[in-house]
Amino acid sequence: MQVSVLQFQPRLLDKAHNLNRLSQMLSGVKTDLVVLPELCTSGYVFETAEELLSVAEIAGEGESFRVMSSLASQNDCSIVFGFAELDLTAGAKLFNSSALLNPDGSWNIYRKAHLFYREKLFFSPGDTGFFVTEGKNGVKVGMLICFDWQFPEAMRTLALQGAQLVCHPSNLVLPWAQKAMTTRSLENRVFSLTANRIGKEGNGDNELSFTGGSQILSPRGEVLAALSSTEEGITTVEIAPQEADNKQVTDRNNAFTDRRPELYKL
Repeated sequence: MQVSVLQFQPRLLDKAHNLNRLSQMLSGVKTDLVVLPELCTSGYVFETAEELLSVAEIAGEGESFRVMSSLASQNDCSIVFGFAELDLTAGAKLFNSSALLNPDGSWNIYRKAHLFYREKLFFSPGDTGFFVTEGKNGVKVGMLICFDWQFPEAMRTLALQGAQLVCHPSNLVLPWAQKAMTTRSLENRVFSLTANRIGKEGNGDNELSFTGGSQILSPRGEVLAALSSTEEGITTVEIAPQEADNKQVTDRNNAFTDRRPELYKL
């Protein structure tokens, strides 16, 4: 199957511009699954909760879902994208979430478990847990968001549930995150798709620089495709998802059956 990551520079609080730019970039794309950055429709450096509320959406509703669902159907592909989620069933909580939208109209939501830096001022910690669902053609997909990379338990949980691909929408600012994902893919023997944003974003006294470097990694930690630290674009590669089902390291070693959980203190 063909898998892709998209990298671009969203505008803060300008959902209309961001959706228009993403629509342009995704128009006619030839892939089976594409991953977009974290909070790609809203920007990232919020100064107030009111700003965040102005761009948040209820899952399954709103302009972002309408546009992305249409693109998934038109391009016959699965789309994973990051958005600010408003949950009115839990007392108007805000979550940093990612959505997997399939061309048949089915969808799933993951809420970021490990909040980074000033996200803790505005978002609630995710409550979905880590789960595996299906993308186009039944590929087994898990989702992480950005700083979840720091915690090996997150990706290991997805791998133990049978994930073949781990989709990783991101707004990475720390310089070693992409290298850490090499280890995450290798130790779990899964494909990973990290879609990062580029550029600087400032608001009030706060400014962040994002590292780009979106990448697709193999179950052996090989870089199959990557973008630079500054370019906008989409990169695509052909993979065989079933390669992630093979956990053999040598003919005498298996990444999962050799585990000794009775000795681990977690």
